[in-house]
Amino acid sequence: MSQARNHGDDHSPVRPFRNRVAGAGASARRRAVAQLGAGAPVLPVLPVLVLAAVVSADLVGGAGMVWLPLLAAGPALAATTNGPRGVLCVGVLAVLVGATLGVRDGVPDRELAAVLSALVAVSLASGLAGVLRGRRERVLAAVRSVAETAQHALLKPVPATVGPFQVAVRYSAAAAEARIGGDLYALIPTPHGVRLIVGDVRGKGLPAVGTAALVLGVFREAAHDEPDLLAVVDRIERSLARNLGRDDFVTAVVAGYPRDGHLEVVNCGHAPPLLVRASGAVTPVEPVLPAPPLGLRDLAGYAPGLHTLPFADGDQLLLYTDGVTEARDGGRAFYPLAEGLQRHVSQEPARTLGALHEELLAHVGGRLHDDAALLLIRKPVVRAAEEEAPAPDGTASDVPAPVPGAECWS
Repeated sequence: MSQARNHGDDHSPVRPFRNRVAGAGASARRRAVAQLGAGAPVLPVLPVLVLAAVVSADLVGGAGMVWLPLLAAGPALAATTNGPRGVLCVGVLAVLVGATLGVRDGVPDRELAAVLSALVAVSLASGLAGVLRGRRERVLAAVRSVAETAQHALLKPVPATVGPFQVAVRYSAAAAEARIGGDLYALIPTPHGVRLIVGDVRGKGLPAVGTAALVLGVFREAAHDEPDLLAVVDRIERSLARNLGRDDFVTAVVAGYPRDGHLEVVNCGHAPPLLVRASGAVTPVEPVLPAPPLGLRDLAGYAPGLHTLPFADGDQLLLYTDGVTEARDGGRAFYPLAEGLQRHVSQEPARTLGALHEELLAHVGGRLHDDAALLLIRKPVVRAAEEEAPAPDGTASDVPAPVPGAECWS
């Protein structure tokens, strides 16, 4: 979000110079902090506290050899959070403390040498562990970056307004480390009106991601080519029948807005969308004819039906996946999505989904155990003044302006 900048008339030559110097100083401080965080030899706090506790115990108890081996806990603990430099610094400190305490307590030379050798060995091993941990973290960061790029390519960001609709999307992958899962969504304007899909691939991991990519690719092409929404579903079905295994399938809801005031919905074994009227009433859009998931039509022997319903100004439609409705709390109770939507519905889809997502996370205790996707569209209310306002060509315009504040997440 852009922020207004102050372009006041300030003709003083000193203030800009000061600002540049202050900015350079701040940049230098930021670089120094970044260098410290990148592995500079700064002693970790917790391992040093462990060494201090051992020293205190030795000074109070005066037991000599009893406490010295515990100094190895310092470098071992440092390896879990710090790089090799920090680990080696703690190791050197542990050896110096051990030697000082050993001499102070009169520990025999052979026993003290054995303890100090053990401290050196543990420090070196912990430093090696810190190096390996750093490499794994860099690999994980690279994998996350690739997964995030793949997600943006697969689940393209949806703008705040698409055609006549305000839109918001919320997506959470159960595999937080990968940031991508088997749920899918898309919403695109076409020559045949705005069309959208929300689906859930059976299974998880990379096979589910590949199937989701296949479904979205076919949907985006067919949505532009096919004037009939059922033909779009047929194209997806044929593609999955050629490419999926016997036990694989995709539940999905495909919807379209071919003309003003009318919404078409095709449900293929998916959870029914929730329709929110302008009055605030929430009702599920049950399929006219229950249909099997995509990829299983040959087994069922019949095709899904087309459900057409009125969709007026102020109405909203929420599509979601079962990761939302099957989310359980500590008492194994499912999240009541319809009730939550009734509580949080507003004129801004982004605000509505934000409140729903926060409540969902609170319901499950902070982390979802399945992929979850929410897509909400709203037909803004066209005010009379907007309907009568002349367009640039002199004709009346009935296209609503985008509502400020609408956002989307992906």
